[in-house]
Amino acid sequence: MESNSTQNGLEGGLAAALDLEKKAGAKKRLKRLLGWVIFLLLLVAGGIFWATRETSGTIRYQTQPAHRGDITIKVTATGNLQPTNQVVIGSELSGTVKSVEVDYNDQVKVGQLLTRLDTTRLSAQILQSEAALASARAKVQQTKATITETSAALKRLQEVGRLSDNKALAKSDLDSAEAALLRARADYAGAVAAVSQAAATLKLNQTDLAKTEIRSPINGIVLTRSVEPGQTVAASLQAPELFSLAENLAQMDLHVDVDEADVGKIQVGQTATFTVDAYPDRSYPAELTQIRLGAKTTNGVVTYETILKVDNSDLSLRPGMTATADITVTSEVGTLLVPNAALRFSPKAIEETSIVRGRTVLSKLMPRRPRRPSKKKEASGAAKQRQQVWILVDKQPVAIPVLVGLSDGASTQILEGDVQPGMELIIDAVSVTK
Repeated sequence: MESNSTQNGLEGGLAAALDLEKKAGAKKRLKRLLGWVIFLLLLVAGGIFWATRETSGTIRYQTQPAHRGDITIKVTATGNLQPTNQVVIGSELSGTVKSVEVDYNDQVKVGQLLTRLDTTRLSAQILQSEAALASARAKVQQTKATITETSAALKRLQEVGRLSDNKALAKSDLDSAEAALLRARADYAGAVAAVSQAAATLKLNQTDLAKTEIRSPINGIVLTRSVEPGQTVAASLQAPELFSLAENLAQMDLHVDVDEADVGKIQVGQTATFTVDAYPDRSYPAELTQIRLGAKTTNGVVTYETILKVDNSDLSLRPGMTATADITVTSEVGTLLVPNAALRFSPKAIEETSIVRGRTVLSKLMPRRPRRPSKKKEASGAAKQRQQVWILVDKQPVAIPVLVGLSDGASTQILEGDVQPGMELIIDAVSVTK
């Protein structure tokens, strides 16, 4: 009996302990749940406070005055400097270079010797041609003698026939003599032609011999030299380049590529200025002399090569330099100008700010998608000349319609409109929050 009572007591104590643990776990879960609920409530309350806070502010307008000044429209293009007349010297003959008489940057005159090829082979060919010519001339003398001989024989036969009344002369003998004379005359004509051929061959070899001395065709300066003594020159379908000469570096050409969008603005005779990387602080004058009709397409961009005449009297510019040119298209002096920011300003931004302030808490917490601009508004921007600027009247923006003209990207010319020099124009509006 005692053992049974003891066992019942242990089981009751164990059940009580388990019941206490369950109650403690339930309390912990309840506390954790209450903590998350309180955290979410505080987060929502903070969001509502932020969305519903009162903001008050004023609009501060930034202005800039209209003014009179000069405006210049320019077209910018890049290119390279090149000599006005550049000549590439090559060789028509193949052979070994015997000597080179000039070097880089040397001044040369017309007819001055630049380089000389080895003449051993050509000299031998000339001797051979001279011998062939002498042989051909001897052949001519020989055929002359044959003509004289056959002609005399024919005359004797004709005289015998005349004296014997053709009784002592066979007809075949007379025909043979006449044929021999004709053959002699044909041999003479062939010999004369052979003389002409031999003379032409000799002249050709003499011409080739003269071409072994390569001389300058112009007065100029040596830009490049691509040959050394002992080098073998192989002239095949294309003459190998030996020298490059520039006629006059005091006058140079600037070849620039003008974009197809700007080519209609430029004309021959317009002035320009350009800079090179070697002298970034110096501006050089130039004059447009040619606009080439042939188009060049590079990476899908169409450009037209334009030539500018450059004065390089001080020889500071060098062929191949990269230059950036500004071609003056048109300019106006003392015209009425307004800043481009004044033409871009619109009070629509202020209206949108007021709309945002008037939204409900729900609209702030759940913003709507922005509305697409209406087709009517998009179409209104089609007019490029008729625009408007804004001024302040009683602290409120008021529009003034204007007709614009030239623009250089920073300022725009005003052709028509109630805008006066010194008038303050709105260029921006800033909302100042208190």
